[in-house]
Amino acid sequence: MENNQITVHGRVQGVGFRAATKQIAEQIGVSGWVKNQPDGTVLIEAEGEHGKLQEFIKKIDEGPTPFSKVEALDVKNKSEMNNYKKFKVVQ
Repeated sequence: MENNQITVHGRVQGVGFRAATKQIAEQIGVSGWVKNQPDGTVLIEAEGEHGKLQEFIKKIDEGPTPFSKVEALDVKNKSEMNNYKKFKVVQ
């Protein structure tokens, strides 16, 4: 199991990005959370098996909604696990 913190840059707020991210996480089997940041980015913390996290990151990088445009991802591997049970949208 791994824990990644992902900062998503681009047109990612106000385009259904968080809801689509939650749906993708649930389909793949990744747990954690997603929330908007004041600087216009979206912050994701995702936990899961290495292969599932890589698939999740790839789908996020592709832009999960037709109206989103991902310009860059900053992915950091965190050493601590939070053992999230599900994936949620944080307000």
